[in-house]
Amino acid sequence: LGFNSTRRTDERRVCVSICLLRLQRRCRVSRPFFRNRVFSTSRRGRVQRAFTSVRASSLRPPCVYLFSSQRHALRSTMGGHNSKPDASKVIDGKAIAAAIRGEIKDEVTALKEKYGKVPGLAVVIVGSRPDSATYVRMKRKACDEAGIVSFHKEMPEESTEEEVLKVVADFNANPECHGILVQLPLPKHMNEEKILAEITIEKDVDGFHPLNIGKLSMKGHEPLFMPCTPKGCVVLLERSGVTLSGANAVVVGRSNIVGMPAALMLMKKDCTVTVVHSRTKNPEKICRNADIIIAAAGSAHMVKKNWIKKGAAIIDVGTNSVPDASKKAGYRLTGDVDYDEAVKVASKITPVPGGVGPMTIAMLMSNTFDSGKRFMEKEK
Repeated sequence: LGFNSTRRTDERRVCVSICLLRLQRRCRVSRPFFRNRVFSTSRRGRVQRAFTSVRASSLRPPCVYLFSSQRHALRSTMGGHNSKPDASKVIDGKAIAAAIRGEIKDEVTALKEKYGKVPGLAVVIVGSRPDSATYVRMKRKACDEAGIVSFHKEMPEESTEEEVLKVVADFNANPECHGILVQLPLPKHMNEEKILAEITIEKDVDGFHPLNIGKLSMKGHEPLFMPCTPKGCVVLLERSGVTLSGANAVVVGRSNIVGMPAALMLMKKDCTVTVVHSRTKNPEKICRNADIIIAAAGSAHMVKKNWIKKGAAIIDVGTNSVPDASKKAGYRLTGDVDYDEAVKVASKITPVPGGVGPMTIAMLMSNTFDSGKRFMEKEK
């Protein structure tokens, strides 16, 4: 870089030189670009000029202004306002889910070779909600990719509760079906709790049967299945190398679908767990003491940077629509965590979308495989 031990250099030049070396590694800039270059800074410490010398012994070369792309790259390396988050911090839920689904596919193949059968999943959908129909299509596609048989029952919204219960009872009795999922929400005239309770516990791959939740909450007992989304959160932490045992964990939200099951699962992993909810006083103070935060409150950007301890691991379950004129749909999806700020202090964090979402279906496939394997081993 044109420096030697006998020449006078100021602290700013040394800092910029170090940044150049980092820039070369991160941006893959060729070595000739950096050879025999010395940078000087203004009084405010901002890089302004690039000095190019033909001989390393010269510190008075002609000056050349940086191209805008070079300024942007150097500012990014130094953590400027346009810098992107460190990729090592981002938990890639898509990649982890894809890996799990690949593992399940291999296990299903092995199961078929051993028993001549594959697991089967039945999905019951009542009504014509577009979002529910989309979720069901995604689940059927995941079944096809994993080699799992998919049973599908669509019912009109005006169906009676008794008709839905009859469909569930038929799948309970079907030996080729090892898991049953009733897509929620159901029409308002139906009792969701009654219909979900009709699913036999051995086929409750969604993990919401009262007996499964009860065993999840008891020390020394293991449920047959755990709810898919909170299970996916814990698996993301484990596969990202986050230490759970002994960690202080905060779950933001206490819903039956995510918050409460997630808290119970973390306790089974020997975490010390606090649940923050709408009546909690000073939630930010509680969160600042957490090594792990699972945000599942359903409130966009609720968890701010000043809620997060440096080095904490963040799992963002929230999926909120916020107006965005730049998007074709007029909105974009965002989580419960202020991601752009939180990523600056977190050691690990999930994006939205692309974090927890893909894991939900992966865990559903995992639960269905476990159920099918359990039934086949009993039949043997």
